[in-house]
Amino acid sequence: MDELARRKPSDGATEVVSAESVDWDIDTDILVAGGGGTGLVAALAASENPDVRVTILEKAPECGGNTSLSTGMVPAAGTRLQREAGIEESPADMARDILEKNDYEADEERVRYLCEESANLIHWLVDDWEITLNLVDDFKYPKHSAYRMHAPPGRNGENLVAELVERVEATENIELLTNVPVTKLVAADGAVEGVVAGVHRDEAIKAEKVILATDGFAGNREMITEYCEEDIERALYFGADGNTGDGVRFGAELGGALACMDAYQGHATVASGTGMLSTYAVIMNGGIMVNEAGERFGDESAGYSEFAIDVLQQPGGIGYELFDARIFDRLEGEFDDFDEAAAHGTYHEAATIAELGEILGFDGEAAAETVDAYNEAARAGESDEVGRTDGANPLEPPFYGAKVTGSLFHTQGGLVVDEHARVQRTDGSVVGNLYAGGGTACGISGHGAGGYLSGNGLTTALGYGRLAGIHARESL
Repeated sequence: MDELARRKPSDGATEVVSAESVDWDIDTDILVAGGGGTGLVAALAASENPDVRVTILEKAPECGGNTSLSTGMVPAAGTRLQREAGIEESPADMARDILEKNDYEADEERVRYLCEESANLIHWLVDDWEITLNLVDDFKYPKHSAYRMHAPPGRNGENLVAELVERVEATENIELLTNVPVTKLVAADGAVEGVVAGVHRDEAIKAEKVILATDGFAGNREMITEYCEEDIERALYFGADGNTGDGVRFGAELGGALACMDAYQGHATVASGTGMLSTYAVIMNGGIMVNEAGERFGDESAGYSEFAIDVLQQPGGIGYELFDARIFDRLEGEFDDFDEAAAHGTYHEAATIAELGEILGFDGEAAAETVDAYNEAARAGESDEVGRTDGANPLEPPFYGAKVTGSLFHTQGGLVVDEHARVQRTDGSVVGNLYAGGGTACGISGHGAGGYLSGNGLTTALGYGRLAGIHARESL
């Protein structure tokens, strides 16, 4: 696996072998490479024909991948959960938000289709598989025009994954194996016929369809260096260990087209020292960021992905998150991430901003003036010094703060897929029997960090996972 974490498509290493050179050890109908959100959902969708045998191979000891590390919030438009809360939103509204965030650099057709399918995804998860999801209607992420996040208990991806794994293990025609990495694809005449998998011993598994759900390449520094901007190379990596670009390279070797390989999701508020994620709900409920000099350095509401670069460009790559008791009390008990960060000493309390500066190591006197200016704009309902316009509540004592840094969560570029999540070649044809979703597929965030809209990752993970599972099952 260490070797895989250093490979990149341009190396020319062979990761696809000819079916003629393989003696099959075992067979299945649909092979899912990866047991994160994409793979688990794909397997459930594929299993809905009880005569279809589905096998999931996960290279880590446990399932989950980046979905476990996320909030588990799935965006969708036009769901009954929204309607019950009095929210009327169309898929076109959701698509507009996504495309405006990435300056229409993403594939518009794919964005619109995933948005159109988003309500079906939520209803399928909740109604058919009894997955627990509730509408989040107490805050919006940057650039969301409506409440559209559907969250698991604790707003924690681990809880979503736990329920998905439970459903998978209870489904008779799904076999789930962990500690079994897929290391090669097996193909004949450009079409996939199976995989080679295993750590200590290679096992050739024949499959009618293969779904690549191995996530992206954020854990592969060589690929990050080759494709992404320089600033993110030195960022703390906060994604799953297994995201080494395996599926991306497999598909590319078979002629699969790659797109938006420079796209990624960063995060601006991972605590320096404890390494805990400080949910961006702190910022979106009215918190701000300052640097060592006590000065703000950008509009925090623009989005946590691109703001990660702003943080990394500060002295020492450090920022200081400032908020108050109102925000602390509002988030406590609502976000598992927040509670865990608080329990590990991420947040410090003080009666004044100046005192907080002494504790955390920033210029407290200057920061106090910065907070005063922010409060004045908030009270007046005006744009503040960095152009932020959503500050509705002034920050009042007691104050809280955390020392944070920018991080890299996952990549958003990958294999181009069609509406069924089938891997496409540059000429528009499909690679026979091969599907991709989540971080393995090209996402819907355009280029760089700034095109990422909160929820884009799980939109393509669970969305493409379900579409791949359905098509693979129905095309056998």
